[in-house]
Amino acid sequence: MIHLLGIAFAAAEDIPAGQGSQTLGNYLFPIMLILTVAVFYFLMIRPQKKKEKERQDMVNSLKKGDRVMTTSGMYGVIDSFKEGDIVVLKISGNTKVEFTKSAIHTKVS
Repeated sequence: MIHLLGIAFAAAEDIPAGQGSQTLGNYLFPIMLILTVAVFYFLMIRPQKKKEKERQDMVNSLKKGDRVMTTSGMYGVIDSFKEGDIVVLKISGNTKVEFTKSAIHTKVS
């Protein structure tokens, strides 16, 4: 067995100069794959997670009297909170509508 390994190493030393670049080619695909995944992560996934975290922080900081816009485009003022994740919005006069907190898109000044 050791004799066979010695023959393999001796054969590897006899590689012509043009074929040495093939070893770089063997590593090029995994390197390009890793770089592609890294680019997707830093340009697409990470910013989206950051934006969602900021929105979640905004939703958690809502309080009575805040003017908000829902994901459907409806504007209203927060009247009260119910059962954890339900928000009661006052949209016009005495009209009150219930939404989940996740339906709040943004806080309006």
